[in-house]
Amino acid sequence: MAVFGTKHLGLKSLSIVLAALLWMLVSGERIVERSVRIPVEFTNLPPQLEVVGDAITVVDVRLRGSSGALSRISTGELTALLDLRSARAGRRLFHLTGREVRTPFGVDVVQLTPATVSMTFEPSGSKVVPIVAAVEGEPADGYLTGTVTADPATVEVVGPVSALARLTEAMTEPVSVAGKDATVVDSVTVGVADVSVRLRQPMVTRVTVNVTPAPVEWAVAAIPVRIHNAFGVTAQVTPSVVTVHVRGPRETMASGADAFEATVDVSGLRSGLYQLPVQVVPPARIGVVRVDPRELRVQIR
Repeated sequence: MAVFGTKHLGLKSLSIVLAALLWMLVSGERIVERSVRIPVEFTNLPPQLEVVGDAITVVDVRLRGSSGALSRISTGELTALLDLRSARAGRRLFHLTGREVRTPFGVDVVQLTPATVSMTFEPSGSKVVPIVAAVEGEPADGYLTGTVTADPATVEVVGPVSALARLTEAMTEPVSVAGKDATVVDSVTVGVADVSVRLRQPMVTRVTVNVTPAPVEWAVAAIPVRIHNAFGVTAQVTPSVVTVHVRGPRETMASGADAFEATVDVSGLRSGLYQLPVQVVPPARIGVVRVDPRELRVQIR
């Protein structure tokens, strides 16, 4: 036994010296308290339950330790871990103590605020809802937005049963039809507006927006033709009016000839006789099908 004690005498002596040095180092620092705000993490939530309402996300904790130890604590190093394995449906109370906070050596938890946490739980459920695609913008003049379809057309959503009961549809990112004169097809992300529920799996759907010609066509007669860019010359156009065949929603049929702008551009032309095209600008939501006549006789002097 004497030999055994002698063999480990050096290790024992070293341990005593290190302990003494550590005591001297710590004892030379003041014991202080410091308050910090730390995040709360949940663990062991039963799979058949959902947290509803505004669950606590942070708590204030007062720490005690040497000034050096407290100064070395970095942001995010401390977390309050709340064990929810005993949770049941309804409103429940949980106590927070220093045991729920992992602290570095030499740092103790004095107090947590709040010390009691109230949380509400509901049974978890699932529901299949239709996907309603969002469409933005107006198609080209003379065209209308028709049927909108999504493929897949439905998605499975999970969450608290009360929120699922209120949920009637899922949404998509907007599909733009601005200025379009043909069918638009786009793949977009699916989501739900209620943050308390979520998709069973992330999902993308293929949205088809049918853009079709407006159902009504008519003719607008006697639209006067104006000369553009006749700088330093005299120009005469024959005939002086045109008829424009247009397409648009029925409610725009009241637009008269004065709502259209018909012009002939003579910029850069010298004296002579020309056949020039007519440019027609219709009112909003009306598209031009054809102009009669398409070209006009222009005499420049």
